[in-house]
Amino acid sequence: MKKIILGLLALGLTIPAYTQVVKVEELSEVVVRPMNYKYLNAADSKVAAIPVKMLERKVAAYDVTEADFYQDDFDFYTVSFFIPDGKIVAVYDGTGQIVRTIEKFENIALTDAVKNAVLDRFPNWTVTKDVYRVTYSDNKGANKIYKLILVNGDKKMRVKVNDEGTFL
Repeated sequence: MKKIILGLLALGLTIPAYTQVVKVEELSEVVVRPMNYKYLNAADSKVAAIPVKMLERKVAAYDVTEADFYQDDFDFYTVSFFIPDGKIVAVYDGTGQIVRTIEKFENIALTDAVKNAVLDRFPNWTVTKDVYRVTYSDNKGANKIYKLILVNGDKKMRVKVNDEGTFL
C-alpha cells in the first residue's frame, strides 16, 4: 500500500513538469468581406442539386480583384466556371460584385416541386433528359427554368417548368 501511495505521489509531482509552455503570439489582421450574398439569396435554391449549389457557391466566393488579369481600368470581367454537370458564366463589376450570370446544368436531380408537377400532369411519362437554366441579373433577380424531355413509349414531348412546378 505504501508503494502505491509513493508511486502516485511521484507521478503527481512529475506530470506538471512535462506541461507545455504556452507562447503568446499576435496574429496578423484578417479582412472579412461579404460574399455576393444577393446572388446567393436569389440563385441558391434550398432544394437544388448538390452540383448546382457547389458551383454557385464557388462563383459567389470568387474574388475577381485578386485574379492575375484584374486591372482597375476595366468595368466588367467575365469569368467562366465549369464542372462535368454544368457551367456558369458570371460577369463581375470592378469591385468584385456579381452583375449577372448565365447557368446551365444537364441531367441533374429535379426538385420535389418539379417532380410532383410532372407526375400530376403526365402520370405515365418518364423524364429522359433535363436541362436546368438560371439567368441572374442584379436588377431582376434569378429566373430558374427546367427544360424536360418526357417519353411515353414512342411518344416524345418537351416541356418547360419553373423551379416552383409551374408549367410555362
